[in-house]
Amino acid sequence: MITQSLSEFIVKTDANDIPDATRQMLRLSMLDWAACGIAGAPEPVAEITRGMALSEEGIDEAHVFGCAQSLPARVAALVNGTTSHALDYDDTHFAHIGHPSVAVFPAALAVAEQRHLTVADLQMAALIGIETSIRVGVWLGRDHYQTGFHQTGTAGAFGAAAAVAKLLGFDAQKTAMTLGLVATRASGLKSQFGTMGKPYNAGLAASNGVEAALLVERGFVSNPLGLEAAQGFGATHAGQNRVRGLEGLGQTWLFDDISHKFHACCHGLHATLEALAGMNRPAARDVEKVEIQTHPRWITVCNQLNPETGLGAKFSYRMVTAMALLGHPTSALESYSDALCKEPEIVALRGKVQVCANADLSETEARVKITLLDGSILAASHDLNAPMTLEDREARLKTKASALIGGYRTKDLWALIISDVSAQSLGHAIAS
Repeated sequence: MITQSLSEFIVKTDANDIPDATRQMLRLSMLDWAACGIAGAPEPVAEITRGMALSEEGIDEAHVFGCAQSLPARVAALVNGTTSHALDYDDTHFAHIGHPSVAVFPAALAVAEQRHLTVADLQMAALIGIETSIRVGVWLGRDHYQTGFHQTGTAGAFGAAAAVAKLLGFDAQKTAMTLGLVATRASGLKSQFGTMGKPYNAGLAASNGVEAALLVERGFVSNPLGLEAAQGFGATHAGQNRVRGLEGLGQTWLFDDISHKFHACCHGLHATLEALAGMNRPAARDVEKVEIQTHPRWITVCNQLNPETGLGAKFSYRMVTAMALLGHPTSALESYSDALCKEPEIVALRGKVQVCANADLSETEARVKITLLDGSILAASHDLNAPMTLEDREARLKTKASALIGGYRTKDLWALIISDVSAQSLGHAIAS
């Protein structure tokens, strides 16, 4: 049973079981998450959720992005999950098409602060939580996502609950009870994509995980098999009960395949942008047509044909291709604007872009072919799962973070992340 296997993994795994490369990847993901959250704090969805939380007041337990005042752990997780996904610039795991960090780190930080634990405690719990969310996502399978459920909010809630259960030192029974309880809270719909509801799904996952664990700590009783029972989460949410979600659990870390964003748009567009980056960019006036092949799943996610807003541009193959070919930096947040969507040169070029599905490609691959007016052809492909050294990844992520929050703040954050300081020190750093 998946709950029993996950509960034993959550309880029994300790620091000695974590490979050094996995630890480093976790630290890099934490830096990326924090930078995205700090940069996302001025976003309207962040201000709205933070404002609501502040209006309710409550005990000072955990910090939130962009605010000196601390909040109760559960609502801090809600605000930080929403805020860190506001820019849609955070990491993705393609094994279940979800954003693990924005669901798990906010929950783990909130409770680590509440219980006066360390950054090392936080990282250990977050890693276990992220791995749990990925495993649940794989167990649920692609039908769950295709039906319309947002894995960041659904599988992410189980990851958040797992992280908090680890921080609270639960045994296997209490951990199973927590996973069972969060099954009745896990939620998130793809219909919210392109709206404030998408980042809110991440906040819900984080908050739901904190709530479930804190209730179980107080003696709350739930069905511990709420995930896999006959009328449990999987059965009622188009879960496929894919046993490979448990293969190698505790020995193989699926987290190691996390994919970080180096373009400020939907991750489904990144393979195309990386392929374009590998080309000698032609002059826009010389382009006759651009043909993009992508996995069929992305056609329903990020193929807006004629976006009119900067947010819509982040979900449009045609738009980002035109941006890249015209030299607009797709890594810069300010590139995605309502005004750019209306520029005649952009509109004309994106009209030459054709997108088609190719089921032979994986979800991380894309192929691009540019036909020029003189008949010559430029072609390139890219797979986001192509190997990248930790050194290269660190350099790219630090460059990204510096662009988002400044070089000095990036250095300060990284120093905290690699030191075993209090979680409250990290919380204060993201708030100030």
